[in-house]
Amino acid sequence: MIAISLARSAFSSPNSSKPFFRLSRHSRSWSSYGPNSALAAKGVLVQDQAFLNLKPTELFQKGATLAESLSGLPIHVRGHALRGSASLKKSAIGGLADSFVLLSCYGVSMFWYEGRSFYLDHSLRELRVWLNWCFSFSLGFMASNLALKVEVILVTSHISSISNIYVHDGAIGSRSKCNVKIRMISDGPSSILAFSNIVWETTTRAISHDSCPLTVYAAESISPGVGNTIGLGAGGDNGFIAADIERSMLILCGKAFLDTNGTKETLVALSEPVIFARGGLPLPARLLVSGDSVVLLFAPEDVIQNCAAFLVSKDAGVVLSSEGVVPFFRIGNTNTNGPRLFKSPSAIVLVTSDDSRTIPPASKLCPGQAAYHFLAGYQNGKFVPAFHKGPSSIDPLELAKALLCMLKEQQIPSFLVNAKGIESGKDLVTLVESALSMNIPPFQAEGGELKRRYKSFVSEKYQQLPEDFSF
Repeated sequence: MIAISLARSAFSSPNSSKPFFRLSRHSRSWSSYGPNSALAAKGVLVQDQAFLNLKPTELFQKGATLAESLSGLPIHVRGHALRGSASLKKSAIGGLADSFVLLSCYGVSMFWYEGRSFYLDHSLRELRVWLNWCFSFSLGFMASNLALKVEVILVTSHISSISNIYVHDGAIGSRSKCNVKIRMISDGPSSILAFSNIVWETTTRAISHDSCPLTVYAAESISPGVGNTIGLGAGGDNGFIAADIERSMLILCGKAFLDTNGTKETLVALSEPVIFARGGLPLPARLLVSGDSVVLLFAPEDVIQNCAAFLVSKDAGVVLSSEGVVPFFRIGNTNTNGPRLFKSPSAIVLVTSDDSRTIPPASKLCPGQAAYHFLAGYQNGKFVPAFHKGPSSIDPLELAKALLCMLKEQQIPSFLVNAKGIESGKDLVTLVESALSMNIPPFQAEGGELKRRYKSFVSEKYQQLPEDFSF
């Protein structure tokens, strides 16, 4: 391909009359104006080939391996994450990947800002001098987006330095109109294989036409010391997960792609604002299908583990909308077969665990009570707002308000079940099924102590509740 030369002087360094970088388009970076240009827009340049949406068999042929799962890797979330993760300064994640990134590839350095590429003629040392000069003049658009630590091994730079790049397109929420499109860009096939086992299939066209797709960068072979370099501490030496909710971006460094639970939790936090804006409710519930009935089940983790065999998926996370309900993530091996979208739930069941026995085994809730108990998330003496322990970007109160509206609009019955004393998952499922088929009395707790505890917690945490909310 004939290189299109756009070279001209752009800026000069403060201590030199030489052009500091040239604006150019290099033939090796733009072998294709389709997928490669889309990757370049995400700060990644294709040096040799980019493999798009390979099947598992093809990934194995490229060297993908199945490794033992990891858990407990550090999760750092920047943006409006309300709970469940460590905070991450903007400068730290900005150094990993940003709309304003630095790339080192093809023997030169590249300055990338919102779809424009600038090739640098000078070393990173001189670049640091120039950046300091920029900051001394308070260039706001740079100060808000550019990392101060130029020496950091940037994820986009690392991926761009690899000959073959792997890309996989997927979705959270499957066929729902409220689903979230996701594109993973990786330096190796193993992370793509792990990712493809999590998300639902979608088309490249769907990604390119979506208004706010998520981008996942996976750097399998990046230096294990990058976590220390950018100030995340020693806990990230074996890999870490970093997310920027405002920029809809997730970074998996090292072996972080093997932490399936951590990856899913962070993807949920990133997806919640998009789902919510599109009219769906991202809920930390499980699906229980009994005959023709579809039940949304909110329960403590220990209860879920006991009845996992009876659930559509043991993973927490569904999207509830006017279309019906769908799990966040792929169900087993049903990416192409089996139901992706379930009908609207026949009931919502909130499972608590109260050893004081002030909560009856099963009782019916009105919509306002269901929203109130959902917000409190009472579990054996502790409150877990909205039954959500992982990182979240949606205010539990706003989610509870939206749930209240959905219960009223779709006339979905709600029940409260006390799982204390139930020994097996089968017994719990039997109790839930009986609650759906029998005339269960309205909820009424024995004594007033539990009601006072609810009120104390909820009123302290949330100042103004809707009038419909009640114990």
